[in-house]
Amino acid sequence: MDGAGHIEALSLSFTVGTGAGILLCSLFPGPPPAALPTALMLLIGGALLSRDRLRLLPENRLAILLPLLFLAAGLFSGLTASYEGISLPSRLGALAEAAGEGLKRHIDRTDFASGETAALLKALLTGDRSSLSRETVAAFRGSGASHILALSGLHIGIIYLLLDALTRVLGRFPLSRLLRWALVVVSAAFFTLMTGASPSIVRAFLFILIRESLLLSGRTVRGERVLCLALFVQLVLSPLSIRSLGFQLSYLAVGGIFLLYPTLEKWYPEGLRHDPLRWIWKSAALSISCQVTTAPLAWYRFHAFPRHFLLTNLLALPLTSLVMGLGILTLAWGAVSPCPPLLLKATDAAATALIQCLEIISGM
Repeated sequence: MDGAGHIEALSLSFTVGTGAGILLCSLFPGPPPAALPTALMLLIGGALLSRDRLRLLPENRLAILLPLLFLAAGLFSGLTASYEGISLPSRLGALAEAAGEGLKRHIDRTDFASGETAALLKALLTGDRSSLSRETVAAFRGSGASHILALSGLHIGIIYLLLDALTRVLGRFPLSRLLRWALVVVSAAFFTLMTGASPSIVRAFLFILIRESLLLSGRTVRGERVLCLALFVQLVLSPLSIRSLGFQLSYLAVGGIFLLYPTLEKWYPEGLRHDPLRWIWKSAALSISCQVTTAPLAWYRFHAFPRHFLLTNLLALPLTSLVMGLGILTLAWGAVSPCPPLLLKATDAAATALIQCLEIISGM
């Protein structure tokens, strides 16, 4: 059996088992007297079987056995998740937290013409929304763009794309590829720690780490396989994260992209390579793919559906990327020398355009 070819099934089996184990803990609080020994016996039996007889099993039986073993392992992981020890404060985590506070102070010191620009950058880059005005928060909420203010895989994804574009100048030599891997992964890891390592951001970091490692080793990268492997690793490291709404929405959104987007994207007829209508359709298809898979859960949790999600995402996501890109450039430049007024004005203009766009959509 090709383990790599079945990573999706094994990862999803482990996920189902983890969810079932945590559900059992919530239904029957306290150490379950029978479930833990049963799960442990399944794991021990599976380990002995895989050691002595795995090679003797026919392909069809093995294809059933391995997912069942991963299901049992997930069940055990979920059942024991509540009894994890208290993790000690990390020096790296403290350093990242201090860097986050320093970044906030640097944003406040930057001479933006509009106070909302600094407040918006703090929200997008550090997760601190305390400086945003009530009107701005209402505009994000009313337009269905609240997810942009909540730090998630979207934000680290934008930073990843910026780093990917900037590191292309290093070339494709072995040493430059290794340097690129280190810059991208370390930057993503530091951003993850600096912003509090929420489950959705950890998902994005693991996706970046696995994808970049596969590219570095010269292996084929399949998005859905990378996503399932990230899911497996995250649940092994933190089984309780499966209860997080951000975790659930994050994986559903990216899963929707891999499942639906390729089909929707092909609906637009072939034409000019740089057809602007094609870009609009691809953006719409991406938004629809995410919404289809996340809408049922969002409706269940909030009893609401963003009516203008398509318009919001078509306009707000490119503007958010522009604000973050210009903001990072402005802050980096200002850290080493006085920032050019033109760059400050451009960042102000992008932030103002984003807020005004959402205010218009919110009032529709």
